[in-house]
Amino acid sequence: MKLITEELIARFKEVGDQSEMENPIIIAKFFDPVGSATWYATEYDAETNVCFGYVTGLAYDEWGTFSITEMEAIQRPFGLSIERDIYFKEIPFSDLTQKSRMAELKKNKDEKQRDELER
Repeated sequence: MKLITEELIARFKEVGDQSEMENPIIIAKFFDPVGSATWYATEYDAETNVCFGYVTGLAYDEWGTFSITEMEAIQRPFGLSIERDIYFKEIPFSDLTQKSRMAELKKNKDEKQRDELER
């Protein structure tokens, strides 16, 4: 799968530099279909084919750069590779963290209810 399309390149150019923004817009989402890693891109440099964004599911979650060339070269089991979420809709970063927090709260509530039932 081609991770960066002409449409995405145009959108990244339109949005521009978000490095000073407190709540940047996440333009694209990439993920490992057989792992836990997810890359949320807020900026893209067409000259180097490198994105800047938020990465989750590795050793720890962090902001940083990631190479699209390297991601496209990764071969995963069963002939799979890193994919772009074609259904992803742009969101501000705060929406991503809010969704993560809500999922964590729901998980904790479900675990608490299960523990109470087991007693």
